[in-house]
Amino acid sequence: MRQRFLNVKEQHCPAQLQRPPSYYDFVMESCKVVENIYLLVVVTLISVLQNVFFAQKVERECKNRNTSGSAFQRVSCANRNCMDAYPTFLAVMWCAGVCLSQAPAAFAGIIYLLVRQKYFIGYLGQSSQSTPGYLFGKRIISFLSLMCIVGIFNYLLWRYYGSDYKEYVETITNAASALLLLP
Repeated sequence: MRQRFLNVKEQHCPAQLQRPPSYYDFVMESCKVVENIYLLVVVTLISVLQNVFFAQKVERECKNRNTSGSAFQRVSCANRNCMDAYPTFLAVMWCAGVCLSQAPAAFAGIIYLLVRQKYFIGYLGQSSQSTPGYLFGKRIISFLSLMCIVGIFNYLLWRYYGSDYKEYVETITNAASALLLLP
């Protein structure tokens, strides 16, 4: 009887499920991990492409003009300023996405990248044109930092007191992330 059951199981189960349970569990767990971070990965890759764009702008300006020109100085300074804030942005976006919710964190990340683009282009004109982008970027970084703190605090509440408010907090952050669009 047992042999017959095994033969039926082999006929109806895909080859992928016939592997040892530990491998299947590992694959399923990996899928859950990817499910929880894929938006953050996409935003990170877009930010890398943006950094490449900024570097090409600096290189083009360096080749086209004298390196002592004010245009090169503005492009170079805008690139440095963006690179200075980049590690902070990645850290708070990933922390907010992993500790609380990836969707609002990724949305805030996309908005931050758009604001950083506005800052960079504004810096190429007059430096006063870059101020709105800088201030808006600061607001987004603050929102992501707050998400990190709330996510960590919620984890500590769950860990030590058994109270989990993650669903409520996710609802609030989903609604609050739309407020980032207000100037």
